[in-house]
Amino acid sequence: MLEVRDRSDRLLVSLPMPQGEGWCLEWNHSVEGFAVLDCYRNEHGRMVLESSHQPDFAAGLGHVPGRGRQVSDGHGGYWIKDIHEPVPGDRYLLRVGAPRVNHRLVVEDKTISLSDLAAGQRVSIGLRPVPAV
Repeated sequence: MLEVRDRSDRLLVSLPMPQGEGWCLEWNHSVEGFAVLDCYRNEHGRMVLESSHQPDFAAGLGHVPGRGRQVSDGHGGYWIKDIHEPVPGDRYLLRVGAPRVNHRLVVEDKTISLSDLAAGQRVSIGLRPVPAV
C-alpha cells in the first residue's frame, strides 16, 4: 500500500500499489509556478525513485551527473530518467506546501491534493507491506 501519514501517524491517504506499479508526487514550483514531477515505483516492496520531470532549470532543479540520464521533453523542459534510486526505509518526510504549491499524488488517472489535506504539516509518504491473509 502507498500511504501518507501525518506527524501523529494518522492515515491521510491509502492506495493500493502492487509490485511494478508507480505513482508521482507533483507540485508547483514555489518561484516559477510550473508543475514538477518525481515518479516512484514499487519494486518488490521497495520504494524506488525512477524519474523526474522538470520544465526548466529553475531554483532547486537540475540534473546531477551520474544520477539517471537527462532527456528533452520536447517542450523546453526535460526528464531525468533511469534514476533507480531506492528510498531509504521506503518512506520519506515531506513538509506539504500551501495551496499554491499544491503537493499532490498522481496515480494513474487519480490525483489527490496533499495540500488540501495537510498544508504546512509534515507527512510521511511511503510503502507499507500488506499482511498475507
